[in-house]
Amino acid sequence: MLYIYLTVVKHNSFYSFLLLNTFLAYIPLEVAFHMNEKQPKALYALLFIVWLLFYPNAPYVLTDLFHLARFNPYDPQTGLMTMNLHMWLAFINLVASALACSLLGNWSIDYVTDTLQKRWGKKQPLWHFLIVVILLVISSIGIYIGRFLRLHTAYLFINPKWVTDEILSMWTPRMLIFVIFMFIIQFIIWVAMTLYRHGLNKYETDCQK
Repeated sequence: MLYIYLTVVKHNSFYSFLLLNTFLAYIPLEVAFHMNEKQPKALYALLFIVWLLFYPNAPYVLTDLFHLARFNPYDPQTGLMTMNLHMWLAFINLVASALACSLLGNWSIDYVTDTLQKRWGKKQPLWHFLIVVILLVISSIGIYIGRFLRLHTAYLFINPKWVTDEILSMWTPRMLIFVIFMFIIQFIIWVAMTLYRHGLNKYETDCQK
């Protein structure tokens, strides 16, 4: 976040929103660090609710990549990409933020799912898969709310009635299709990270033999 401040916000760039979005995406990661299966039920429930409310901010940053459309990277005369360093800096900032937030958020969703399984005594892989799918669907709905209704998580505490009314009236076929799209990309990231972790664990196990 300090890097984003120094390279974007300090220069009054259009991409100053990255600082807030990255900070919001970091909150569920920080909350996850404080969660474990041995906590009192009330404390765990409170942390889980906070995590769930803020988690969609992590994959939400992926949608910020569309802001790259503000740039025209091609020279109109040659048709080749231009060496516009401001454009490339914005590209790096957007992609780095999107990757970091989505990957670290992916870790938190797996970790939180593990704690839920341990608390419920449901340690089978199928339960892990089902819980992750449910959380990804909720997250996808949250992305829609943030991107198109422009509702930040903080609004839930500032004006909950207005937020509730907006959410109840948002359900349309197009909205559901968007939710499916967001679920697909999150699910692909989760599968890729899961395969990577399993491969890494297998490698470490083989090395210990």
